[in-house]
Amino acid sequence: MERKILVAIDEGEESTYALSWCLKNFVSENSKDILVLLYVKPPHVVYSALDGTGYLFSQDIIATMDKYRNEVAETVIEKAKKLCKDSLQDVKVETRVEIGDPRDVICDVAEKMGVDMVVVGSHGYGLIKRAFLGSVSNHCAQNSKCPVLIVKRPKNSVATSTS
Repeated sequence: MERKILVAIDEGEESTYALSWCLKNFVSENSKDILVLLYVKPPHVVYSALDGTGYLFSQDIIATMDKYRNEVAETVIEKAKKLCKDSLQDVKVETRVEIGDPRDVICDVAEKMGVDMVVVGSHGYGLIKRAFLGSVSNHCAQNSKCPVLIVKRPKNSVATSTS
């Protein structure tokens, strides 16, 4: 039976660990599972001609910042694809890069693609940090229309394949 599993990835070790855990414990060799690797870029910031300090943002600076965001997305996706290929030779991988708030985008993409499960890493924020920053994993668990697997990285472990 074919399953479509969406794995949310970002620059953090937590998402790398979640992907690695999913590959070791959830996806089997020779399965028909499809892994959808989703990277969500932060929304475009609307810059006024002057920022709060009175400096002007030229189109060149804005273009450079956009180019950097694209390079980060490409690097994260390539690293995740390599981890998939190194772990399971014949795993089917699709990639998506979206823009927006990760909490909403992950749930929206999961619903639009009709995935069977969402896998996200957990940063393990405490109550206060979570209140200020918001928890992507908690939001997905509460709002996704499919099962959500939250993978928490043990404090003493190092994410696999971070080199």
